[in-house]
Amino acid sequence: MEILVLFDSKGGHVYELAKAIAEGIKKVEGMQVRMRRVKETTPLEIIRSNEEWSKFYDFKMKEIPEAVLSDLDETDGLAMGCPTRYGNITPALGNFLESCGPLWVSGALVNKVAGVFGSSGTMHGGNETTLISMMFPLMHLGYVIVPMGYTHPGVMETDLGGTPYGPTSVSNKEKPGELISETEAGVARAFGKRLAEITKKLRG
Repeated sequence: MEILVLFDSKGGHVYELAKAIAEGIKKVEGMQVRMRRVKETTPLEIIRSNEEWSKFYDFKMKEIPEAVLSDLDETDGLAMGCPTRYGNITPALGNFLESCGPLWVSGALVNKVAGVFGSSGTMHGGNETTLISMMFPLMHLGYVIVPMGYTHPGVMETDLGGTPYGPTSVSNKEKPGELISETEAGVARAFGKRLAEITKKLRG
């Protein structure tokens, strides 16, 4: 069985969460991970004006395949993430979801399992509303939504990212040498494992 980890990431924070989620998924016997990025829609001149974005853009374009609809169709579950944009999903992720009409019409994604994750620049920058916004189109597509819940102590203890809706990061907090903290990574790994376990039960 396979779970698609689908993301939009600008400076690499969401990508680090995606990697931690993938680690958690792989802890469940028989589960595999397919890592994909959505097509970038930010104008290149904007990307190049930010050193962090520019560096990560070059990395992801080279190393991570771009998602196509068959990635959703061929996998048993989905972990989907993006940074917040004014409390909502990014245009790039929205653009990909907009293309899912054929899968919605055919019912190809009904009763598959999905969860969401994200990142904001500040503690109150919109992480939770972004996660909930991501859930809406997944519900329309027929996915069974799996939240993080309070299934990991990091959700209760963190003063950074990590919510009951899904793993998150707060990028402006001091994390020497890291894009996400170990607490944030721990919540993400636990979420990946939880998502994989539930996918295996429902789809196995």
